[in-house]
Amino acid sequence: MLLAALALSGALSTPPADVLAMNGRWSVDLSVKADEPYIKAMNLALQPDGSVTGDFYDSTIEAGRWKKKGERVCVSFRTTDGKGPYHTAACLTGATIQGQTWAEHRNFVFLWSAAR
Repeated sequence: MLLAALALSGALSTPPADVLAMNGRWSVDLSVKADEPYIKAMNLALQPDGSVTGDFYDSTIEAGRWKKKGERVCVSFRTTDGKGPYHTAACLTGATIQGQTWAEHRNFVFLWSAAR
């Protein structure tokens, strides 16, 4: 019982600084053409329990999770446009986030990047 309590307390402690670096507001570049910028906001909050909350492309993040392995910190979450789900996976790369979003109902995968 004591080991379970210790494990639980460690699991809910504050995430490391490199994980917290993903928190906050990001400007996501969804441009298809270089001469036609298309930027949307993403707000991330990585929680101590491994969940991710916030919003992406004007939609609330549903069922979000984050994971750190070595130096790599990534998130994965689902949003919706009311017609179907969008599945997103993204990783912190230096000062940017590199991601991809799959919309099965729209038959596309979109590659994007985000910066502060």
